[in-house]
Amino acid sequence: MKVRIDVTLKPGILDPQGEAVRNALTTFGFTGIRSVRIGKLIEIELAESEPGEARRIVTDMCEQLLANAVIEDFAIRAD
Repeated sequence: MKVRIDVTLKPGILDPQGEAVRNALTTFGFTGIRSVRIGKLIEIELAESEPGEARRIVTDMCEQLLANAVIEDFAIRAD
């Protein structure tokens, strides 16, 4: 089973990388950009085929390593 995890900064957490991208886009002539937030996409292929168990395993991975619970949120999508 393939699982995708979207990790994003929590609302209110400053995103200097996103701000740098917003500034660069403005420099290239793109207008009307209020904000840019940068996140990460993680794809994992599991041997587990039962969706509930796969979600539990991936949630544990996120809580222990893949996402910083203090400043990041994560969302899991299974294919």
